[in-house]
Amino acid sequence: MSDLNKLGIAEARDAMRKGDVTSVELTNACLDAIEGAGALNAFVHNTADIARSQATAADARIKAGDAPDMCGIPLGIKDLFCIKGVDSQAGSRILEGFKPEYESTITQQLWDAGSVMLGKLNMDEFAMGSSNETSVYGDVVNPWKVDDRNLTPGGSSGGSASAVAADLCMAATGTDTGGSIRQPAAFTGITGLKPTYGRCSRWGVVAFASSLDQAGPMTKSVRDAAIMLGAMAGHDVKDSTSAELAVPDFEAALTGDIRGKKIGIPKEYRMEGMPAEIEQLWADGTTMLKDAGAEIVDITLPHTKYALPAYYVVAPAEASSNLARYDGVRFGHRAKIGQGDGITEMYEKTRAEGFGPEVQRRIMIGTYVLSAGFYDAYYNRARKVRTLIKKDFEDVFAAGVDAILTPATPSAAFGLGEMKDADPVQMYLNDVFTVTVNLAGLPGISVPAGLDKQGLPLGLQLIGRPWEEGDLLNTAYALEQAAGFVAKPEKWW
Repeated sequence: MSDLNKLGIAEARDAMRKGDVTSVELTNACLDAIEGAGALNAFVHNTADIARSQATAADARIKAGDAPDMCGIPLGIKDLFCIKGVDSQAGSRILEGFKPEYESTITQQLWDAGSVMLGKLNMDEFAMGSSNETSVYGDVVNPWKVDDRNLTPGGSSGGSASAVAADLCMAATGTDTGGSIRQPAAFTGITGLKPTYGRCSRWGVVAFASSLDQAGPMTKSVRDAAIMLGAMAGHDVKDSTSAELAVPDFEAALTGDIRGKKIGIPKEYRMEGMPAEIEQLWADGTTMLKDAGAEIVDITLPHTKYALPAYYVVAPAEASSNLARYDGVRFGHRAKIGQGDGITEMYEKTRAEGFGPEVQRRIMIGTYVLSAGFYDAYYNRARKVRTLIKKDFEDVFAAGVDAILTPATPSAAFGLGEMKDADPVQMYLNDVFTVTVNLAGLPGISVPAGLDKQGLPLGLQLIGRPWEEGDLLNTAYALEQAAGFVAKPEKWW
């Protein structure tokens, strides 16, 4: 078998079980691909020795017949996940040199299932960004290219998206606070799943906004997402927001039969100035699901227009609280202080040097909206709006809708640097279709469904009922089958 790194999880699993290939061979193929892909800047810490050791152990388990589905699968891990003894910086200078003494619950579950860690993946600093341009490691580059322009892979899980799209790994972990799995997946032509809030443990994942953050799989297909979610999900006593629910067999749910399912099309997602290509893709996706036997219904989510403003109050508020702990005292970067400087000056200098401009911006916004004079006017009001947004979805699902179809992003991938000098609000608008899902704590998935006129991938988003990832994945599987998206970026890196 050639081009082993191009396999997905399901194909690799089946090939290993048949004895056609070993985990060591798959791992070496991915490590070779990573070695030759420096131009993408997707991997920031390679763990080749760990990978080869885990792959050898995985092969022994497969031979012994003790092999879960994820056994032997080479993965990339977003730098937001703490890995014991491995640099875990969350893309920030302030965590320089930090090697945790503990392992995040999700990665521990993946290692227990026999998965292989190729290394840590680049990301926007503390997951704050939609283009992967705020990282201390530098910009990640999308493997898709137009006219020799370097394009963004999206953010914050840009390294994960770029690595999966370029076949540097078979799948990757991502996190999604306002669209950070689904938007990069759409920009790079892969599948990205944000599970229901509480489906996957947040313990050991560096916090951005604790009531919004959720980890999920970034994969080459819907089937692969179902398999990987099965290993990532589960109750964790160390995370008080983790749901005490059994993890179903998500892969078994993929029948492709969606006859009689009700798919809602929300009128509020028809944004003014939305590109015709996005409109057309949405219409095509609607037709695909209808042809597969689903019933299409028009729905209304009346508070959608308040979602972005509410999100950009709630998320920075929680970020300012979470990031208060980074002060240079116990670990990470510490600024040099002058004679006569005290602890306050050390804090100030450390945080000024350690945090990048976007993180500083969000900390200041968050601190402002939490301050005594503005708490009710901003933060409390945003929380009330969030409740109304959640109720919009509850009403729609109570009326019998099984899933909601929307675009994943308002455009295809844009050029790196295009947003750097723009008003930050322009960047925040990239999250317009995705933030509602986080505010309501729902599962959402981005599925590649077509190409724009430049030949760049476009994604469609499906939003499901809480805890019904199996149903959501099955609807996404039907959409994937109908769309028949097989395009890959031409190798230039």
